[in-house]
Amino acid sequence: MKFNNPVISGFYPDPSICSVGEDYYLVNSSFHYFPGVPIFHSRDLVNWQQIGYCLTRPEQLNLSNLESSMGIFAPTIRYHEGTFYMVTTLVSGKGDDGFRNFYVHASDPSGPWSEPVWLDWQGIDPSLLFDGDGRVYITGTNAFTNEEPGIYQAEINLQTGKLLSARQLIWRGTGGKSPEGPHLYHIHDQYYLMISEGGTEYGHMVTVARSDTPFGPYESAPTNPVLSHRSTGHPIQATGHADLIQAHDGSWWAVLLGIRPISRRHHLGRETMLAPVTWSEDGWPIIGIDGQLQANMTGPDFGTEQLQVLEPLDHFTTPELSYRWNFLRNPDPSDWSLTYRPSWLTLNGSPQTLNDVDSPAFIGCRQKHFDCTVSTLLEFDPQANEEAGLTVYMNEKHHYELALAHVNGKRSVLLRTRAGSICMVAAMQEYVGKEIVLEIQATKTQYTFSYRAPHDKQSTLLGHAETSLLSTEVTGGFTGVYFGLYATGNGKTSESPAYFDWFEYQA
Repeated sequence: MKFNNPVISGFYPDPSICSVGEDYYLVNSSFHYFPGVPIFHSRDLVNWQQIGYCLTRPEQLNLSNLESSMGIFAPTIRYHEGTFYMVTTLVSGKGDDGFRNFYVHASDPSGPWSEPVWLDWQGIDPSLLFDGDGRVYITGTNAFTNEEPGIYQAEINLQTGKLLSARQLIWRGTGGKSPEGPHLYHIHDQYYLMISEGGTEYGHMVTVARSDTPFGPYESAPTNPVLSHRSTGHPIQATGHADLIQAHDGSWWAVLLGIRPISRRHHLGRETMLAPVTWSEDGWPIIGIDGQLQANMTGPDFGTEQLQVLEPLDHFTTPELSYRWNFLRNPDPSDWSLTYRPSWLTLNGSPQTLNDVDSPAFIGCRQKHFDCTVSTLLEFDPQANEEAGLTVYMNEKHHYELALAHVNGKRSVLLRTRAGSICMVAAMQEYVGKEIVLEIQATKTQYTFSYRAPHDKQSTLLGHAETSLLSTEVTGGFTGVYFGLYATGNGKTSESPAYFDWFEYQA
């Protein structure tokens, strides 16, 4: 079976994987979006279907007032004796509690997952190894206050979250910056430590070391890095943050992240890739083809050759939002409803706007394809300063809006662009009706914004905006572009609800 990378497209970084028999489960970082930590299932490592989230309750995940790209970093998923464990870091960047590590557990990976067990552990990117002798090891990065850069480890009691041994520096890596994303494996009677170095940018790489004991000393692989696309013209860049899995047929694979830049800028975020793993004669892993993966590769022999299907149309008829949707931070339940007007999404515009480090009335889904079109039917009678519509959103300082608004006493459709401190209404036209179809068409380099009355066949072009201004190289951070539905009173609670009849995403 041939497959294309990425196997999970769009903003799905830092993949971690585990297996139970012939079933495979994968999780990703979610940062400041809620619910947190999406979880996927596959039978062939190539075709993945989301089955839920690990963190679905505010009691599990408090994201209030966190800056963009703070929140949940680099989860690891493991399975042991009937229980799934997901361990991760909640990053706030605030004082002594700026990096808090915890795990949740579940017997069913689709949930519900437990309340957090907070760990006596510093740094980020925690990972767990359940060893054959009953011991459990936690592995992660150095603390960012008083420790030498490198990978640290200890034995841990998962029931209490307390350490059973001293925290030890076990490997400094090969000299690249930011040694992180460690995973410890017990393979071939040896302990293999796989990490990432070079930062999660274009210098990203995967390196490996091994030892006869969990705490070392560790011997670096002579072929390090075992995976990197640095200093190449490969269409996939910044490859790293890998996790190993042995499939049920005995073959070995790695999931990892990578980006697909357009003219050295990427806006879809870091995506989940898959690569085969072989072993050298002297027992070292070789990821991909000589340490590189390809956009098109040969998948496992047990592949089902099923295509991923993204349901294009959401009519909001289900009792809960589908898994495609996320909120910005923890939502106010009064801001949205699927039952107030059945088969419509109701957004009650809050004082918060998309410019705020807060949770505005917003739901969003990831942009997964360079070339795609999103559209929605909005019914809205805006009062003074109120607006609702579609947004292309990277963070609070970089986003575009196509909205129906009340401006200078008139109902108007507008296109607003914000890139850093530069914010402008790029186009605006008076609009008579209360119902409007809003449409955004995306290519690799440009978004095109149009609108029409619901019964019209022809759309009216309102304007264009560059994808590059929403790229990570411009905006910073660790996320990717979302398409969102939103409503706001721009400083006050809206009087008029915004009703969305449907949302369509066509790749």
